[in-house]
Order: sequence, then structure tokens, then C-alpha cells
Amino acid sequence: MKPFHLVNAFTTDPFGGNPAAVMVLESPNWPDVAWMQGVAAQFNLSETAFVLRKAGEPFGLRWMTPTAEVDLCGHATLASAHVLWATGTLEPTAAASFDTRSGRLTCRRREDGRIGMDFPSIPVRPIQAPRPALGALGLDHALAATDGTYLLIEVETETAVRAIRPDFDVLSQLEEWGTIVTARASWGGDFVSRFFAPRKGVSEDPVTGSAHCRLAPYWAAKLGKTVLNARQVSPRGGDLEVIHHGERVEILGRALTVGRGELSI
Repeated sequence: MKPFHLVNAFTTDPFGGNPAAVMVLESPNWPDVAWMQGVAAQFNLSETAFVLRKAGEPFGLRWMTPTAEVDLCGHATLASAHVLWATGTLEPTAAASFDTRSGRLTCRRREDGRIGMDFPSIPVRPIQAPRPALGALGLDHALAATDGTYLLIEVETETAVRAIRPDFDVLSQLEEWGTIVTARASWGGDFVSRFFAPRKGVSEDPVTGSAHCRLAPYWAAKLGKTVLNARQVSPRGGDLEVIHHGERVEILGRALTVGRGELSI
């Protein structure tokens, strides 16, 4: 039997934030990729995290959407660290370090209960907004930027972000596989966002840590500040604090275990 945990990341709401399945594997090596992908499809959450225990070394960590493996995932990393502390696998004061496709990622638990994740800062360059993207998002015009993987679209108001009803078929055909829509916040924080990745089997991701690796340097430059409060305004929603440290971004959030079980496959 293979235990798993269901964790809501970037929230303390049992029906909010971004749900992730976390499996801590006891085997010395990674399982077959097809098995991991099948498990992720079975859970059918935006991400399933697989944590590999390695004696005397950082944990291995891989992330799967229902249809593909990805290079970086924030909410499932947050969920994985939360599980390691909640199960006593790590002492509460110990750092949770992971070797991943995006290098070494380290999480630390703060006294206020939040988890801080040390992630890469990924700058985006301004471009002219692609017409297909604007059409897919129901927009006439917008500011745009890209890092080649995610397309960032800035609109004028938080209301406009919330009103987006994307054409997922068109978004899935864009050069970038992920699309961020963002605006300055109207609730007292700094910015809001939504994130869409239909090409990876995730039409809308509830709360996206990897998107904030791009949003942090983008809004830090625009607002002239390094500590920013953010909210992802998906239907489930979630809250984050991001601290821009040049080439790194600290992403802070909370997590809640909502279920446990065992797989027999």
C-alpha cells in the first residue's frame, strides 16, 4: 500500500486554495514515469507531487499534472514540505530541501505557521500582446510580456481579471504553454492574477507558485517594492506573500491537510 495526503496550499480554507496530492515514496529509486503519470491522472488534480526519500541527502521531488510532468510547481512543493513536517518525517525546525528539475528548492516553516519557499526569480521581457491571446481572453488591448514558457498579460483592473472567460482551445495553441492574467489589486494588496495551462491538462490552476516567480520581479519593478501581497482570484482563490531577492523569490503561504489514504495500485 502506498500512502498519500491531500493538501490545500496557499489557504487554510478546507475548500479553498490549490489542492495537491503528495506521495512520499520509500523506494530507493524513482518509480516508472508511466506509473507516476497514471497516478496523477487518477487523482486528476492540477498537480500530484512525488517525494523520494534519500538517506543523508535532500529529498527528490517531481510534479505531474494529469497529462504531463512539469519543471516547477509552487503549490505542490508547499504541500510536500507541509506533509514532511505534519507526519514527523522532518522536525518542525528543520528545512525541507528538494532536488528538482529547477534545481535545489528549500522550504522553511515560520513561527506564524506560514511556509517560505526559496524559488528562482524568472524575469519576463515586454512584447506586443499576441492577437490570438487577446482574442482568447476577450480583450481588445493589454500589456504583455513573456519568458518563453509563460505569457503574462496585464489588464487595467482587478475586475477585468475576474471577468476573464478564456477560450481554452486557443490558449492551448499559443507559443507559451501557460498564460498569466494580472492587474493591480483593489482589495488593499499589491496585485491579483489568474493562471491558465490547458496544454498541460490544467484549464485554470487555482493558485500558482511558478507564476509568481514571474509576477514577483514584474510587479517589484513596476511598484518599486520588494515585498508584495498577492491574491490569485480563481474560483477557489488563495493568498501569497512574495519577497523579491534579485535572482531568487521567497513565496510564503499556508497549507492544510484535508485527507489521507492509501493507493493499492
